[in-house]
Amino acid sequence: MTEIIEFEGRKFVQSEFYSADEWSCAIDSEHPIPTLTLKNDDIFLITDTLGNVASSSCSTNGMISSMGLFCKDTRYLNRLDLQINRQAPVLLSSTAKKGFALNVLAANPRLDKTDSDEPILPETIGIEREIVIEGGLFEEITITNYNTSTVEFTISLTFDADFLDIFDVRGYAREKRGQKLHFLENSLGSNYHLKPEIILAYQGLDGIIAESRIQFNNYLPDQLQGNTAIWQIQLEAREQKTLCYHIRFFNDNKPASTLDESLNLKQAKAAELMEAHNWTEQATKIQTDNKSINEIIQQAEQDIYLLRQNIESRRVLAAGVPWFSTLFGRDSIIASSQTLSLDPTLARDTLYLLAQYQGKIDNDWRDEEPGKILHEIRYGEMARCQEIPHTPYYGTVDATPLWIMLYAEYFAWTGDEHTLDDLWENALAAMDWCDRRMKETGYLCYYCRSQRGLVNQGWKDSGNCIVDRKGKIAEGAIALAEVQGYVYAAKIRLAEIAYRKKLYDLAERLQKEARELKTRFNHDFWLLDQGYLALALDGQGKPVDSITSNPGHCLSTGIVDFEKAASVAERLQAPDMFSGWGIRTLSSYNPCYNPMGYHIGSVWPHDNGLIAAGLRSLGFIDQALEIAQGIFDMTVAQPYHRPPELFCGYERIDSNSPIQYPVACSPQAWASGTVFQLILMMLNLVPDAPGNYLRVIDPTLLPSIHWLSIQNLRVGKTLLDLEFERSNGTTACRVTKKRGNLRVIIEA
Repeated sequence: MTEIIEFEGRKFVQSEFYSADEWSCAIDSEHPIPTLTLKNDDIFLITDTLGNVASSSCSTNGMISSMGLFCKDTRYLNRLDLQINRQAPVLLSSTAKKGFALNVLAANPRLDKTDSDEPILPETIGIEREIVIEGGLFEEITITNYNTSTVEFTISLTFDADFLDIFDVRGYAREKRGQKLHFLENSLGSNYHLKPEIILAYQGLDGIIAESRIQFNNYLPDQLQGNTAIWQIQLEAREQKTLCYHIRFFNDNKPASTLDESLNLKQAKAAELMEAHNWTEQATKIQTDNKSINEIIQQAEQDIYLLRQNIESRRVLAAGVPWFSTLFGRDSIIASSQTLSLDPTLARDTLYLLAQYQGKIDNDWRDEEPGKILHEIRYGEMARCQEIPHTPYYGTVDATPLWIMLYAEYFAWTGDEHTLDDLWENALAAMDWCDRRMKETGYLCYYCRSQRGLVNQGWKDSGNCIVDRKGKIAEGAIALAEVQGYVYAAKIRLAEIAYRKKLYDLAERLQKEARELKTRFNHDFWLLDQGYLALALDGQGKPVDSITSNPGHCLSTGIVDFEKAASVAERLQAPDMFSGWGIRTLSSYNPCYNPMGYHIGSVWPHDNGLIAAGLRSLGFIDQALEIAQGIFDMTVAQPYHRPPELFCGYERIDSNSPIQYPVACSPQAWASGTVFQLILMMLNLVPDAPGNYLRVIDPTLLPSIHWLSIQNLRVGKTLLDLEFERSNGTTACRVTKKRGNLRVIIEA
C-alpha cells in the first residue's frame, strides 16, 4: 500500500511509487563546461552558457553537477532543459554581466522534416532567453520566425529538483537522504486550465517538505508530460511569441527566500535595478583615466552589491558563489574592511551580526567557546539534522582578533560612538577569548575538537597546506604567523579605544601584552638562515619553516621589527613567490608546491591585497604597486573583468594569460573587495573620524593611471570629493568638494 503524505490539504506520494515518461537530455554534464552565475540576496543560480542546467541524470557517469538554483543551502532546481524539437538550441551569445539577470541569444539547429513538413533550416528561428532572480526565478523565452513561411515545431522545458544540501553537492558523505515526493495533482487533468503548474517536492530527514512550484502564464503549455512542459508552436513569417514561467520555492508552505516576491519578470527586474541604483548613488564613486581599471572598479562595485545578503535583518557580505554564499566570520570581516571606504554600513552590520552569534558556551561539536567569533553558519537540511556542525560552526582561529580590528577600523572611519559603546562588551569578550587561548603557549593556537570540523582553522584551511620546507605536514596545536599579527594589532587598537573610554589600566595592560607578544614573535618565528618568518609554530613549539604568503599579512599589523619586515618584503618578491601576476601561497621551491593547489601554490587576490597594504604601510611602495599592477592585469583577462577567488600560480611570461583555477568562486567578496583595498593602498588614506581629520600620506598612483577621482567618500559625518594626478613620478592630491567640517591633511 502506497503511503499518502498530506500537508495543509496537499497530497504527495513518494516518487519511487510514481512513474512518468522521462524527457531525454539534450545536454551532457560529463565534463566541466563554461557556466553563468546569478545572485540576488539568498538566491543564486548557476547555468551553462545556454541558460540550461544539467542534472546528474544527464551525465553518463552520474556525476552530480554543481549547477542549479539554490536558496539557503538547498538546491531547489537541478535540471532546467530548454529544447526545440527535442534538440538543444544553438548558442549565439550569452551574458550574466548584470549579476541578477541572464540573457541568452540562440537559434535552432536543422529541424528535419516530418511526413508533412519541409525541414526548417538552421539559424532561422531566433530564441531569446531572459532569466531574472528576485525572490524566485522568472524567465521569458521569446521565439521569432525569420523564415519567409509558416513553421511548426515544439518547445519544451524540463524541470527537476533533487533538493540536495549544498554540502551534499560538494561531496560530503551522507548515510541516508530524505525522499523525493510526487504531487498527486501534478498533471493536466480537469484542473489544468485553473492551475497550470508543476510541483517538485521533497521531504527531508527532519520532516520538512520542500517544494519548487513552477507556474506558467502568457502562452500556457499544450501538454505537461511528467516534469516537462511542451508547447506546440506555429509561427507565421516574422511572427513572435513569448513564453513565461515563474519558479517559487517553499519550506513547509512558507517562502524559502527572505526576498519579497515580485509578480513577473519585468517587475522583478525593475525592483532590482531600482535597489541597485539607490545603493550605487550612496556608495563612494571612483573613476580613473584608465578604461580597463574603470571597468574593474565598476564590476567590483556591482559584485559587492550582489554579494550583500539579508540575515537577521542585517545586510552583510556573503563570502562567495557557489560554495560560500552565506555569512562567514573571516571572509565577511575582511571583505567589509576592504570596502569601508565604499560602504561602511556593511562593516557595521557585520560587526553586529557576528556579535549576535558570538560564542556563549563550550561546545566541542561546533568548536564553540565563550567570546569566539563564528566561522560559518548554514541553513540546509544537513545543518538542521546536525549532520554538520554549522549552526553556526566556530572553527576559525583568526575571525575573533579580526573582528576586534574591524571594530576599531570602523570607528576610525565613521566616529560612530553608538556602535562603539553598544559592542564594547563584545570586544572585551573577544579579547578575553584570545587571552584564554594564549595562556598555555603565549600564542593564539588552534586545534580541531569537532568530529566534522576543520583540521586547519586559519584562512588556509585545506588539510594539506600547513607544511614545512621538506613538505611534512605540521601536527599539534598550530600557531599561525599572521594570526599573531592580528592579535597584536587587536590589542593595540583596543588599547586606543580603552584610552578614549578613560580605562587607563586596561589600555596599559593591552599595550604591555602587545609589546611582549611582539618580542616573543620576532624571536620564535624568525628563520635566521632564510631571513624570513616561519609559517607557524607546531604543537611542539617548533617553527614550520616553509616559505609562504602568510607572513606578508603581518606587515601591516606592526608586529614585525622593521629590519625583519624589509627582509620579508624582499623575499616575497623573489621569483619562487611572485609569479608576475601575484604572490603565490607557497614557494615553488617547496616539494608540496602545486600551481593548481588550492593553498599550496595558487595565487589569491585578497592575499595579495593584504600583503600590498602591509608593504605600503612600511614604505615599500614600488613592491606594493608591482603587486597591484599584477592583480589588475590578471583581472583584465577575466570574464567581465571580475577577479576570481583564486587562480593558478603559473609564471607570467609574455605569451601567456593567467590560468584559471577550475572551481574558483566568482564572484567572491574578498576578491572583489581587493580592488578597493588596492585603490586605497595607492591613495594611502588614513582616517580619524573621532579626531575629525583625514590624512593623505604620499599618494602614489600606478604608472598606468595618471588621474583618479574619488567622490562621495564618507569620513565621519563629512562627504569628500578628492582628485589625484600623477606627473613626473609624483602624485598630487586636492580636495574638490567637501560637505562637512573635516580637516584634510595632505602629506606629500
